[in-house]
Amino acid sequence: QVQLVESGGGLVQAGGSLRLSCAASGRTFSNYAMGWFRQAPGKEREFVACISRSGVRTYYVDSVKGRFTLSRDNAKNTLYLQMNSLKPEDTAVYSCAAGITSNIFYTPRLDYQYTDWGQGTQVAVSS
Repeated sequence: QVQLVESGGGLVQAGGSLRLSCAASGRTFSNYAMGWFRQAPGKEREFVACISRSGVRTYYVDSVKGRFTLSRDNAKNTLYLQMNSLKPEDTAVYSCAAGITSNIFYTPRLDYQYTDWGQGTQVAVSS
């Protein structure tokens, strides 16, 4: 099991930026594909983005393409989500997730494909 701790959330005005981090510990970080999901009040959890264990492949939900950038530093056991041009509809609790895999190109997009989850960090975007 890998332990995940998110940070970097907060309150920002529309058009602003935030950088979320997800620090991993307990297992070899580079063995895991990583993803971000979000859940807004009263809504189901939604996939946001994922990155392969090697970092060479990423995938984004259409609503964040061109605004969010996902990256990872395997030497620092940390996942990053740079969020620019934020919109009020981006308001949610953002959680990172890890899924162990032997495929260096694997980019899982469904929540059941992940085995370990962080507690989440709140992002609020005001209009």
